[in-house]
Amino acid sequence: MDQLAAVVDKISGIVWNSILLYLLVGTGIIFTIRTRFVQVRKFGEGWRRLFGNFSLKGDKAGKEGMSSFQALTTAIAAQVGTGNITGCATALYSGGPGAIFWMWLSAFFGMSTIYGEAVLAQKYKTVGKDGQVTGGPIYYIKARFQGNFGKFLAGFFSLAIIFALGFTGNMVQANSISAAFKTAFGVDPRVIGVICAIIAAFIFIGGVSRIASFTEKVVPVMAIFYMVGCVIILIINHQMLIPAIKSIFVAAFDPRAILGGAVGITVREAMRFGVARGLFSNEAGMGSTPHAHALAKVEKPQDQGVIAMIGVFVDTFIVLTLTALVILTSGQLQAGVPGALQGTDLAQAAFNSAFGNFGNIFVAICMLFFAFSTIIGWYFFGETNVRALFGKKAVKIYAAIVVLCIIAGSALKVQLVWNLSDLFNALMVFPNLIALLALSGIVAKAARGEDIMKK
Repeated sequence: MDQLAAVVDKISGIVWNSILLYLLVGTGIIFTIRTRFVQVRKFGEGWRRLFGNFSLKGDKAGKEGMSSFQALTTAIAAQVGTGNITGCATALYSGGPGAIFWMWLSAFFGMSTIYGEAVLAQKYKTVGKDGQVTGGPIYYIKARFQGNFGKFLAGFFSLAIIFALGFTGNMVQANSISAAFKTAFGVDPRVIGVICAIIAAFIFIGGVSRIASFTEKVVPVMAIFYMVGCVIILIINHQMLIPAIKSIFVAAFDPRAILGGAVGITVREAMRFGVARGLFSNEAGMGSTPHAHALAKVEKPQDQGVIAMIGVFVDTFIVLTLTALVILTSGQLQAGVPGALQGTDLAQAAFNSAFGNFGNIFVAICMLFFAFSTIIGWYFFGETNVRALFGKKAVKIYAAIVVLCIIAGSALKVQLVWNLSDLFNALMVFPNLIALLALSGIVAKAARGEDIMKK
């Protein structure tokens, strides 16, 4: 088992670090150019539309779709997860403070990519025989590539996302919740797993209506709770704030100036870990969030495209950045030093330095919010593909398997499962990027304000 886990980890590392990083960033650059920097031109419009649709109790979502705000919160529920705490801490340890600069840069280009995903999801969404509106990469892949190749590409994507997010991904998220609660309160992980599974099952059974209702209420609350906590710590650590910000920019191009030469972190490591963790967190180009954006009830696809960009901005430029600044101002980071704190332990130590023992409790609560909302979002994305591949009857079986994965993931941290999650996450990206690049002309027209719904 350990040998297999090591092999999967090696393959995953090669795919992510040697192929996908360049493809994802490259796609973002292409979309930025072709859309004439839509993330800059339409940034203000995105915020206006967001606040124009803001509501903690919007219209009930149903077969015909959901509100634009509900679609965004469902997407953010999936985007803002354990990667915003654990992933950020890992990037800082492995890539130094400079990793954050490269996170920002990749997210900037990723905003144009996710604009394209949302626009295409809206254009190619369909209505089933039961009146259910649905959409996502599987539909725009089939629309662009006819025949057996299109069916293969779409089917490959669907199977990869079901395993990557619905099964293995949700096991990883559940484990993060149980581990944080065990550290903070000493609670048996199995108890946490069962509680999470019961609540999740209740939401799953309610379908898209209950999922949308959950995300529109929980996501704003969890974001505000976390941001307020981080801001309080930054006020406490205010004397270290300017040096922390300076270290991000200096270490992005000259890590030795900040870390010294002993730890061996170079610009390459800073770039690699920053870009990888950033893209893994905000999911731009991965093909997950289009499932939510497809259901938004908007006048034209461009309207949801500009809203989708705000999701990446919130995830990376706000939540991830706040985590990074808390860690950098805490004095707990020892980047690249063998045996030093990293991952969740580093994040908890950073919060403890300001909050005392309450730091563990704060991180545990945030982990619960972040990871559980991700479970709901990822379940929904997987369900869309299960429905498309196997029909409506298979959804109940899928839901039952996800519930079991939550319980199993809470009790056991199987390294093979974690490594498989990374690998399937990588595999699902390829079909999505192929379709995105092939349909980039349509996205470019949308960014120019043209009517792309005309046949």
